Amino acid sequence: MKEGEKVESYLVFRDLAIIIIFAKLCGIIARKCKAPQVVGEIIAGLLIGPSVLGWVNQSDFLAQMAEIGVILLMFSAGLETDLKDLVKTGPIAVLIACSGVFIPLVCGAFLYMAFYGVSPWGSEGFYKAVFVGTILTATSVSITVESLKEMGKIKGKVGTTILSAAIIDDVIGIIVLTFVIGFKNPESKPLSVLSNTVLFFVFAIVVGFISYRLFKMVDTRYPHTRRIPIAGLAFCLAMAYIAEKYFGIADITGAYVAGIILCSIRDSNYIAEKMDTNSYMIFGPIFFASIGLKTNVENMSMGILIFSLAFVATGLISKIVGCGLVARVCKFNHSDSLKIGVGMMTRGEVALIVSQKGLTAGLLTPVYFTSVILLIIVSSILTPIILKILYSRDKEAGAAA
Repeated sequence: MKEGEKVESYLVFRDLAIIIIFAKLCGIIARKCKAPQVVGEIIAGLLIGPSVLGWVNQSDFLAQMAEIGVILLMFSAGLETDLKDLVKTGPIAVLIACSGVFIPLVCGAFLYMAFYGVSPWGSEGFYKAVFVGTILTATSVSITVESLKEMGKIKGKVGTTILSAAIIDDVIGIIVLTFVIGFKNPESKPLSVLSNTVLFFVFAIVVGFISYRLFKMVDTRYPHTRRIPIAGLAFCLAMAYIAEKYFGIADITGAYVAGIILCSIRDSNYIAEKMDTNSYMIFGPIFFASIGLKTNVENMSMGILIFSLAFVATGLISKIVGCGLVARVCKFNHSDSLKIGVGMMTRGEVALIVSQKGLTAGLLTPVYFTSVILLIIVSSILTPIILKILYSRDKEAGAAA
């Protein structure tokens, strides 16, 4: 091993120690302040990152650890999903997801044109405007999932609707992204994305049926043994890999589907407990802290700052309106509709992936990347706080009644 490589390994240990300690401390402070723990972990990343103390910088290793964290989180969410509720909320989730993509897409495009002028159909400026809207379509429910889990609301109709709509939202968002890039770059094939998406879910149904039978047989013969969560984790990682590698679907979708496949076996809660231990100890804090680590606001001009603030406001409001209004039309009460809208407004790794695709395709310049990071930070901090307030009001109203 070379000396430089050895030093690099020691830096990784130091970075992990700093992240875990600060994430835990800030998480405790957040809970003392009646805010969800994930808020503290995101702020911890912001504090130790390049924007404030500069003790830890984002690296490929930390990015991969954070990716494992979100995979485990979505697998756990799938395991804790009530399959009957998921089937029941399916059509509603599709409607909410479609509205949650369309309204932010249109609002984001109009925002860009309001700042930089209206461009004719088919021009580069037009595609840049549409791409800004495409960034706003992505929903990351990782923070919402963690917040709902903390409050014990993940299995309710609202929680299941948010999870289902967010998964469908990501699929539609990826299709929209491919279409936008496809129209700008003739080498991309938008129709192949549609076929790949259909093929993945057909694959998931076939593999899910076989895997469910196998796991159920093992669960019956060897109940509550460690081989079951180990096999479950391997299945989760395999589904995440297959979704991304062979179908071009987000890996988190594969992980969530794996959880749904196993959610009806007898030891699903046992698997979820083992996954939560790993997630809570190391992978979860790294994922949430990494959001703060990616933020660097030192090189922002006043123009970009104003655009970023407008971008954040548009991103938050368009999701709440788009998803909340459709939820209200679908007979949810006012409070639950607002929860669904708020739960869908978080942005995360998918928005970053979309932005990176835009940089590669020439539809986004690096200076706007800070706007996306700011949206992720603000939505990730506000969503858990607002959800907690909304559920607290329901509890108080129930007690008063």
